[in-house]
Amino acid sequence: MKYHLITLGCPKNEVDSDGMEMTLRAANIQATADADDADVLIVNTCGFLEAAKDESIGVLNELASAKRGHQILVAAGCLAQRNGDEILQRAPLVDGLLGTRRWMDVVELVQRIRGQQGANGRPMQRYSLLGDPDVDFALATPRPPVVGGSAYIKIADGCNAPCAFCTIPSFKGKLRSRPLEAVVDEAIALVNGGAKELVVVAQDTTDYGRDWGEPNSLPRLLSAICNRTGDALQWVRLMYAYPGHVSDELIEVMATQPKMAHYLDMPLQHGDPQTLRRMRRPSRVEMVYEHMEKLRAAMPDIALRTTFIVGYPGETEAEFQGLLDFVEEIEFDKVGAFPFSPEPGTPAALLSEPVPDEVKEERFARLMELQQPISLRRNQAQVGKKLSILVEGEGEMVAEDGRGQSTPLLMGRSYRDAPEVDGLVLVPGISGVPAGEFMEVHINGAMEYDLVGEPLLATTFSSRRVG
Repeated sequence: MKYHLITLGCPKNEVDSDGMEMTLRAANIQATADADDADVLIVNTCGFLEAAKDESIGVLNELASAKRGHQILVAAGCLAQRNGDEILQRAPLVDGLLGTRRWMDVVELVQRIRGQQGANGRPMQRYSLLGDPDVDFALATPRPPVVGGSAYIKIADGCNAPCAFCTIPSFKGKLRSRPLEAVVDEAIALVNGGAKELVVVAQDTTDYGRDWGEPNSLPRLLSAICNRTGDALQWVRLMYAYPGHVSDELIEVMATQPKMAHYLDMPLQHGDPQTLRRMRRPSRVEMVYEHMEKLRAAMPDIALRTTFIVGYPGETEAEFQGLLDFVEEIEFDKVGAFPFSPEPGTPAALLSEPVPDEVKEERFARLMELQQPISLRRNQAQVGKKLSILVEGEGEMVAEDGRGQSTPLLMGRSYRDAPEVDGLVLVPGISGVPAGEFMEVHINGAMEYDLVGEPLLATTFSSRRVG
């Protein structure tokens, strides 16, 4: 028997997909890249935003349209947990639903569905495995060998934050931290499997341990990962921090542990106190300034990333200007933004004074226009420096003279760039360095989002860069 798995959404879904894959393989169900060749079709869906929901339904229906008699189609993950009934209505050929915390039961679901298949291949009933599993997250998530040197590691599921615009607690539930030993065991296995960078993720990584009465447990976890993994691991990168949860102990661990990348992603969502209060987010903006001052004092080379929502209901021009002033004063290295989208079932969807779509788009453009020269300045400050990069792949650079000539181009990431969301370091004229290898480069150029460098050594290296 063979399976074909498609993963949509965030890195946390990728970790769950890894667990599903290893569980399926342990049951002698093998992977295939060809959907036509599979007996089991699985889509690990995303249900965070309406656009993501529509994409998930679209992928399910695309697979269903070519589905053959013996094939079964499973919708797994966030949308299955959040809107299982809607999936079955809009994608009627789906045979089963697998919830966010039930990925480890994927084989059981497949066996149930196949056991009820009729002569035409269609199961006589649909099955759903949703809600909490019977077992705790006491064991390390099984993970395949790491390709490309970088791997995500999920330390918790669910969320305690009351954000008015977010659907995650409605289907993920309250925070549920994984046991420290299970996370460390998984980290060790990932490093043994080829990981040179671990990217720590959760809905709120800085809330780790609060559910068992130890709300500042993240520093201890990060120290354990750094101390108990081998020298092959060079970067531990922290994502999805929450304002107010970045403790002095966390900053100390980030500054003193050589494996900790001097990088922090803290989605702030806005910079105006009144908007933040309507969002049900921490609204004491002074606290954010204090965080940034401490982080930069402890790690002058730290790269800071954040995300903002523009056009939230009731956002006045003065409040939006407050956001612009906030961004200009702090000078984040990386900024992501998106226009507000009301999600059914959230308090924000019921707010009055919606911002017109054209105003949302105009404000989004103004925010990114403001950020671009800031990002450029932060990148230009790297020119002349030596950076280690984790090679991600190769491409070609076409000459600007229009003659069609091309030059090899190596693409990698420095400690300043998280996978998938940030920029790259481009090294022209170099090829043949495998993805997942480290390389030392001299930065000689900067753009708004990417850096340009030249190799300092002809071969890869393994010495660790602090930062």
